[in-house]
Amino acid sequence: MSKPFPIEWVRSKFPALTRTLNDSRYVYFDGPGGTQMVDNAVNGMVKYISGGMANLHGPFATSIETDLLLDQARETVADLLGCEAREVAFGANMTSHAFAIARSLAGWINAGDEIVVTQLDHRANVDPWLTLARDRGAVVKFIELNPDTYRLDLEQLDTVITEKTKIVAAGMSSNVTGTVTDVARIAARAHEVGAVMVVDAVHAVPHLPIDFKKIGCDILLCSAYKFFGPHVGIAVIQADLFEKLPVYKLDPAPAEIPFKLETGTQNHEGIAGVCGAIQFIESLGEGETRRERIVSGMTMIDEYEKRLGNELEGFLRGLPGVQLYRADSGPRTPTFAFTIANRNSRDVCRWFAERYSMAIADGDFYASTMAKKLGLSPDGWIRIGLAPYNTLEEIELFKQGMLELVAEKVEK
Repeated sequence: MSKPFPIEWVRSKFPALTRTLNDSRYVYFDGPGGTQMVDNAVNGMVKYISGGMANLHGPFATSIETDLLLDQARETVADLLGCEAREVAFGANMTSHAFAIARSLAGWINAGDEIVVTQLDHRANVDPWLTLARDRGAVVKFIELNPDTYRLDLEQLDTVITEKTKIVAAGMSSNVTGTVTDVARIAARAHEVGAVMVVDAVHAVPHLPIDFKKIGCDILLCSAYKFFGPHVGIAVIQADLFEKLPVYKLDPAPAEIPFKLETGTQNHEGIAGVCGAIQFIESLGEGETRRERIVSGMTMIDEYEKRLGNELEGFLRGLPGVQLYRADSGPRTPTFAFTIANRNSRDVCRWFAERYSMAIADGDFYASTMAKKLGLSPDGWIRIGLAPYNTLEEIELFKQGMLELVAEKVEK
């Protein structure tokens, strides 16, 4: 039997959870848009800033310490994602990395080549590749979404991914439906035809253990502000591909990996915060190595969030007038997108913000391809996303609010 999840200790690690609004404790259900920052990350950033900041490659103490910080950060991220430290590059965010990598791959794409994306993904893992296809005259193909299951149709992979395919881009988990896609299966097919496989793991990393090598992809992208850290983007690129990648860079800048993708001076204090965020995950786990402790910690988070998610999902599915956009079974992250009949999604979120001090988001969340496929109204979804600092009591409070809201609607 697994040990109990230390929810009170976890909550004590997030300074933002002490906030109150209108004499009520503030409830953060907006994790898919960005989690709150754990104190390990805050303290890591403050320590770096307070101890003396510097740029890289100097002979003096603060520069040497900054070089060491980045080396340690790559090793820490490597243990989080199951890759090699030399495969880890930092940047502004996932989207910026995707566009930069797409530009670098442009010389490998010719007119008539095919680029494959999906109907489930956030546009950050769609538009960089659509732009590349437009600029190079390539053909864009989509792995289609089954509107009944909220999952991609992977039975058609052999038809969609062909000998003409050069790039395949797919998300590991949807930031709307929570669907976890078998990206390893897609990567295997991509490699059968010699295509480059790009995985958007932004929404998966906060919830699931990640193994870059096991997935078998060539490029994996994520962002630390989604897993309890600051706004820092992370790109993992398979070493052999990374070595060959003809990136745009300043002539005097380093040409070796992973530095050649890191254009300009990086957010060193943010990178210190990334280490702190991963340290928090590690502290939840057990094992002989840091990698083992991180995987164990992520497994604990996943199990805890599943318990909370099951409670929330059962309630939403049983509430009249609510349409939940979520697969009935299979691997999913604790993200719940729904609509309420005859209610504007923004008005609902505002109602919860004003009456219950809850951060609940609305919109299409940049999953506009899926929104169009599913015939979503312009009002968009209402989205609740759980994080390991959320509690059953908060879910009960939300349920109370929903029942009040529905009753209020009926009275009108």
